[in-house]
Amino acid sequence: MPVRNGFLYRVAIMDWATRKFSSLRLSNTMHADFCVDALNEAITKYGPPEIVNMDKGSQFMESAWITTLIEAGVGVSMDGRGRYL
Repeated sequence: MPVRNGFLYRVAIMDWATRKFSSLRLSNTMHADFCVDALNEAITKYGPPEIVNMDKGSQFMESAWITTLIEAGVGVSMDGRGRYL
């Protein structure tokens, strides 16, 4: 999201069955840390899902994100960039 002095990046962990957000984070950097924090919060609150679907954004390609999913026993599904729907 463009802002006056740059960009804000958003990650939303959403349950597609209920269309409810499990976790939401904003950051002024594209590092994966804020995404992993959101993922860990969602897993802690609601348990690990069977599968997580995401695009191939740089945050979701980092080892911290993939490792968190694998260690939680979550299946990984990746669409092309921008194809999250």
